[in-house]
Amino acid sequence: MAEETEFITNEDDEEKESVFETGSITVEKDGHFIHCLTIIGQIEGHFILPRQNKTTKYEHVIPQLVAIEESKDIEGLLIILNTVGGDVEAGLAIAELLSTMKTPTASLVLGGGHSIGVPLAVSCKKSFIAQSATMTVHPVRMNGTVLGVPQTLSYFEKMQDRIVRFVENNSHISAEAFRALMMKTGELIMDVGTVLDGEEAVACGLIDALGGLSDALDFLDREIEKSGEDHALHGDRS
Repeated sequence: MAEETEFITNEDDEEKESVFETGSITVEKDGHFIHCLTIIGQIEGHFILPRQNKTTKYEHVIPQLVAIEESKDIEGLLIILNTVGGDVEAGLAIAELLSTMKTPTASLVLGGGHSIGVPLAVSCKKSFIAQSATMTVHPVRMNGTVLGVPQTLSYFEKMQDRIVRFVENNSHISAEAFRALMMKTGELIMDVGTVLDGEEAVACGLIDALGGLSDALDFLDREIEKSGEDHALHGDRS
């Protein structure tokens, strides 16, 4: 009995360590296993950010998404976002993976889903945002030394086109409306762009619905049930 108790304790410790290290946990809802993955702080790409920065490392997130998609146990994925943005290519890479998953996915913006957090928020099958949350939409920026040559401007334009195209394909906002939000002047003190609160993000078609944790989990529960029914029907026909 003592050995069994020790095993359970070690298992709990491992789960707590996993939550601390990766910001992810698998929970059970109505008999279905749903994995929760948090994307917080700055998205860290090819360059390591200072230790005092709260970061989400793309080399940690991408293998987790592959494992979730291939898992026989995990039936749904919830992405919780509170990010200021970060590395554009790393964020877009994660968003592209999320958008192509067969596993039912939902995103929930809490606090903020800024900059490259916008494509991440819209990449899931359904996106939710808390009423008090905000999202900042602005043009692509790059820190550090930038060469003043035409090729640099072309690179920025192509990167921006990729983001606009991705957002248009994965939300209900048009490319023209999204570009207008990007280029709006007079709202951000040191930049061009737009800050949207929860209601505004839904009204413009960027996010699907206002909601919270229970709404996102209920959606995933319904999608899992529907997926199970579809598989059963397909099996009967075959």
